[in-house]
Parts: sequence; C-alpha cells; structure tokens
Amino acid sequence: MVLAFFSVTAIATPLIIAHRGASGYLPEHTLEAAILAYAQGADYIEQDLVLSKDAVPVVLHDIHLDTVTDVAEHYPDRAREDGRFYVIDFTLAELKTLWVNERRDPEGHQVYPTRYRGNGHFRIATFTEQLELIQELNRTTNKQVGLYPEIKAPAFHRQEGQDISQIVMSLLREHDLDRSDARIFLQCFDFDEIKRLRTELNARLPIIQLIGENAWRESTTDYAYLQSSEGLAEVARYAQGIGPWLPQLIDINSGKPLSLVKQARAAGLVIHPYTLRVDDLHGEMSWSQWLKVLKDLQIDGIFTDFPDRIR
Repeated sequence: MVLAFFSVTAIATPLIIAHRGASGYLPEHTLEAAILAYAQGADYIEQDLVLSKDAVPVVLHDIHLDTVTDVAEHYPDRAREDGRFYVIDFTLAELKTLWVNERRDPEGHQVYPTRYRGNGHFRIATFTEQLELIQELNRTTNKQVGLYPEIKAPAFHRQEGQDISQIVMSLLREHDLDRSDARIFLQCFDFDEIKRLRTELNARLPIIQLIGENAWRESTTDYAYLQSSEGLAEVARYAQGIGPWLPQLIDINSGKPLSLVKQARAAGLVIHPYTLRVDDLHGEMSWSQWLKVLKDLQIDGIFTDFPDRIR
C-alpha cells in the first residue's frame, strides 16, 4: 500500500496538539477544556474515545471511570470484581449524571496538585458533541482547528462485543471527515488495529501510530520493533506518522536526538511526540530547553497539556 495521498513535510513551528484539551487548566476531555484549548491557539484538539453500554463514543482517556468522575457516589454497586467502574457498563444517560473532576490517584489525591482545584460542574462529553463544537467554532471564527481522536483499547471493546473502530469510522464519515485532506489525525496504540483501519475499514484520513513501551501493556503490539527501521517502514505502509513517548525520541537529560528521529524521517513519517507538561517535565531540562530542542529538530507536532505555552 502506498500512501501518496498525504504529504509529509517538516515545519519550522510544530503543530500544537492540545492533549485532552487544555488539560493543564481544566479537567481533561471536558467541553470546557476543549473550548479553552481552542481559545489558546491549539492547531488540533485531542479526543480519547471509549464506548458506552449503548455504543456511543464518549471522550475519556480510560476504559474505567473512577479516576476522573464521582461514579462511586452515584453507582456504588456497579464496580466489577477488580473494583473498577467500566465505561462500557453504563449507558450514555447514566454517564451524563456523573461529574468530571481532576484526575486522582488510587488514594484519592489529585495527580497534579497545582491544577484545577474547584468543584465545577463538568460533564462527560460525547465525541459528537466535541466534534460539532469544534466544527461550529471553526465556522463562527473562520479558523481551521483540527480533531485528533484516539481509538482506545480496541481489543477490550471486542471482548465486550463492540467494534469501536467501525463505530468511530461511521461517525467520521457522517461528518465527511474520512478524507485525506481533512483536518484530522486518527491515532491508536494497537498496530493490528491501525492495519485494519486502513485495509478492512478502508480509512482514507491521516493515521498516526502511537508508540508506547512494551511494559505498559497498552496492546499486544511490539513497540520495540516499531522503533526499528524495519518496523517504521511497515508503519509507513498504513500510517502517515508516529506518536512516540518523548523519552523514546530525545535523551531527556542532554536533549540529544535518539535514532528514532532519523529513522522516522527516513521512513517518511511525521513525528508527534507526547506529552509536554510544565508541571511534569522529563529529565533535567527546563520547559524552555524542551521547546528549543523540539523546534530545532523540526518536530512536526507536540502533544501538550498547556497549548498556550508552546509558541
């Protein structure tokens, strides 16, 4: 398969990809965080997608609810045997009764203590709500901010009897977004699902292969292989780019590029690393040093919780 319909070029100023919206300022993935990211000048706004019980794509980072909502207060008896409350066990109507809060750890402490501390009335958003919000803001402001959805845990959804990729692609086609020139990138950690999107589901839109660490067990994908020249060449048959973890791309203390940068360029892939956070920097470099390194390398795009701090 040749993906000649999408042009890959290096850019002087990287695309600003709002990671879960402007999540450094407001609870992640809420409509309010998306609106703030839009106002702060993001080029793309990310939507992590999981399915409700009634097969509606909703914008949440995890397949469970307990770290970012008050689900245990509303439905204390709906946890599974592992103690977690799974999104797919709740209908959209039930999910809409929950309040969204800043991400908390298993002990109930806010993961990023200096971030939003209020008890604002934030709700779970559907993908359609975020998609149409951004489209309407583009129309009323005459801008072209893009979408950056991620298909989360496709294997888990299949085990639960749902084909999340098919559902998401159908929704994108309803909004005329399955085009090579659309302002959208569709991302996934699962390489088998990336291949399926391009072949079985005939996706035409730009696709990004996310690269994690094998120890994270995001999927059965061998991420060490994907970082090799052979693996990247295979990725390039199905996707336009990669979304690597920053420490896979750059030495976090010296700022020197690792081999993945050159190898990805040789394969003709754009590079959109994750995640640059003011309050959680990798290694010994400062925020300004990280920005300089990424811009000097002409990295194509940067996932960040702080979209107003990139330019």
